[in-house]
Amino acid sequence: MKIKLRQRNLKDGRISLFLEYYKGYTKDKDGKIKHNREFENLEIYLTDTPKNQKQKQQNKEKLILADKILTQRKADYNAGKFGFQNTSKININFIEYFNNMTEERFESTGNYDNWRSTYNHLVKYFGENITFKNFDGEKLKSFKSYLDYTATTPQGKPLSANTKQSYFSKVKAALNQAFKERIIYENPGDLVKGFPKAEVERPYLTQSEVQKLALAECRIPVLKKAFLFACLTGLRYSDIEKLLWKEVRENEDELRIVFTQKKTDGLEYLYISKNAREILGKRKAPDDTVFDGLKYSAQTSNILMKWAYKAGVHKEFTFHSSRHTNAILMLENGADIYTVSKRLGHKELRTTEIYAKIVDKKQKEAASIIPQINISL
Repeated sequence: MKIKLRQRNLKDGRISLFLEYYKGYTKDKDGKIKHNREFENLEIYLTDTPKNQKQKQQNKEKLILADKILTQRKADYNAGKFGFQNTSKININFIEYFNNMTEERFESTGNYDNWRSTYNHLVKYFGENITFKNFDGEKLKSFKSYLDYTATTPQGKPLSANTKQSYFSKVKAALNQAFKERIIYENPGDLVKGFPKAEVERPYLTQSEVQKLALAECRIPVLKKAFLFACLTGLRYSDIEKLLWKEVRENEDELRIVFTQKKTDGLEYLYISKNAREILGKRKAPDDTVFDGLKYSAQTSNILMKWAYKAGVHKEFTFHSSRHTNAILMLENGADIYTVSKRLGHKELRTTEIYAKIVDKKQKEAASIIPQINISL
């Protein structure tokens, strides 16, 4: 349907503004064309031949108002009002749409990987061609069931509770976006509940374990430096990898890092300890990377585990465990939870509260090791 602003000259010398809704045409049996039009009188009138500046200004303001109404009517049409919908977009390929949203997140390594994995599961279950028109609530329910009972990791293991939650939430995010863009007028995501998010164990290192690692040799020295620095600062790997010397600010009164966080693209100011600064070593050129040669690969976790074994630390962990370690070390040494949350860049305090629960648990364990004393009162 086309909506246009029209004008009509009236006998009294005014110009009436109205909208024309053109709904196409039909042909009768003789081939005669009949155009289907409807009209809406805006009850806005212009002066045909303005005689002064005031009348000219009034005409200008009335045309602006009419144009705003036209814009609103077009938006209403795209939103599916007037008793019919613009169905030109409903046949868009949902899988292709989801893939485009995935590629938009390419710069965010962790987030991109989750979107890419979700896309792979969508293709595995639906194939490469299912339109929004056919992607209804039942299809979404069936995909949820597939994630819950059938889908596996590349290693052939069932998906974890939080992986299911993550993948399914991304499908719903794509549907929410399509609803906002008026590709669909009913959102299947509103009809199907997502997976509950499970609270998982967060592997961390104790202060004594970090000390053992600090004294042990690692096959890749720059990886050792980066991991220990992360334990003392809570920085993500993505931010450590790209850290430049010009972002390390130091003077007599303070040591801090001023950097743009890769995950949020926000400017951050992070104070660091003298101990953390010592790890960095001798300052180099402003645009040089602090951890020169640091690269993440499939072997990184294995290298960390071999380093831990040499140090006498018998615990499985990843590079990301350094952030958990930093949170625990701060809380155990008196930092309040709000400060810890801010330093780690958490959007919600409840994310940080998980670490507080761990500290409480360790305190309970410590209380239980106090030897029993026979008391006579």
